[in-house]
Amino acid sequence: MSEEQENHTFETSMRQLEEIVQRLEKGDVPLEEAMELFQEGMKLSKDCHERLTKVEKQMTDVLSEDGSLSTLPEEEL
Repeated sequence: MSEEQENHTFETSMRQLEEIVQRLEKGDVPLEEAMELFQEGMKLSKDCHERLTKVEKQMTDVLSEDGSLSTLPEEEL
């Protein structure tokens, strides 16, 4: 993840991605600009996916199989 992406919150990245999608859906963006927007959108999408995966892992690490909170993996309890 780049330093610029680390400075954005998940919500900021999602908002930027939504704005890009809206602009591209209008269909009035010149081809070169559309390609740049598409590339930026893909970077933001990857960033959001990585953040969600990280949070999912953190949640899995904190919750045990029975749903009770834990700060250690089950093997260490």
